[in-house]
Amino acid sequence: MDDHTSLKQTPLHDLHLSLGARMVPFAGYDMPVQYPAGVMKEHLFTRTSAGLFDVSHMGQVTIRPKSGRLEDAALALERLVPVDVLGLAEGRQRYGLFTNENGGILDDLMIANRGDHLFLVVNASCKEADFTHLKTHLSDSCDIEMLEDRALIALQGPHAECVLAELWADVATMRFMDVAEAALHDVPCIISRSGYTGEDGFEISIPAADAADVTRRILEHPDVMPIGLGARDSLRLEAGLCLYGNDIDTGTTPVEAALEWALQKVRRSGGARAGGFPGADRILADFADGATRRRVGLKPEGRAPVRGGVALFADADGKTSVGTVTSGGFGPSVDGPVAIGYVDQAHTADGTKLYAEVRGKYLTVAVTALPFITTTYKR
Repeated sequence: MDDHTSLKQTPLHDLHLSLGARMVPFAGYDMPVQYPAGVMKEHLFTRTSAGLFDVSHMGQVTIRPKSGRLEDAALALERLVPVDVLGLAEGRQRYGLFTNENGGILDDLMIANRGDHLFLVVNASCKEADFTHLKTHLSDSCDIEMLEDRALIALQGPHAECVLAELWADVATMRFMDVAEAALHDVPCIISRSGYTGEDGFEISIPAADAADVTRRILEHPDVMPIGLGARDSLRLEAGLCLYGNDIDTGTTPVEAALEWALQKVRRSGGARAGGFPGADRILADFADGATRRRVGLKPEGRAPVRGGVALFADADGKTSVGTVTSGGFGPSVDGPVAIGYVDQAHTADGTKLYAEVRGKYLTVAVTALPFITTTYKR
């Protein structure tokens, strides 16, 4: 979609233009890729202070049990995700995955227990399909609603807590993956202590009508800078976080994607509610037997970045193919190129030397533990 007039706009669109953002098409929306400071400065500012992102293109969905018992909604959702929803405490959030019958990943999402309902945040490119998926499988017991009248922003970085505490002092009591409701400038907001950068921070759901005003006021703080999609991608890449459609997709299982941690023991073989989700046989077999390939970090030698789609080989003359890069670029915080990709299980050990084919040349890359930076989540 090259015609910006055909793109959807978030409630913060006019604010982005007023801040001098360069807008690009993304997931059907007209989104800011960077502001006048540029991607490099935006990235480093987030790591040292606090960056503010518009993520209103993401889908916000509520699941309300028709019975009035939240456990009924939790058990219903567990038919679609291989994670422990029933054990999620009120005011807590958990990373989840929609899977298909082959064990592949339809989308990754966040699931929050809001007391009388579940609150989901799903990827922009998948949100219509996710909504249909939920309606198809859960409508017998739950009311499903896509919240079209809310914006979503993320405030990320080491100063995020101090900035938000000036608006709501109790934010300091929140820990990683807590979710709470609070008034910011007298506007009721849903705040989760989470994000997509590897830094401490928050995602804030705001009524659309008040979103621009609340966001402007946060941006008035000297420790806050607006951040575009360019820096959002380099930040998440350094943090080793998956981008749906690049690093995980319908042909990738959670074990292949090194996301075993997202499947709690209660849903695995031997657990009280083992299986019962799409693709359980394949996914649980991967747990038992290991997957034939695995997502790993990759650190190229030199300064040249290795991008997604590049083939990986075990030898410098490209005779033995062992995998593919799925995301790659320059990591400003590590001052060098970083990448993520899938390699055959025999080549996943840290330090393994591989060769990436870039324009007819074979560049040396080393398998590296993820993340590339030290995360600063408040546990």
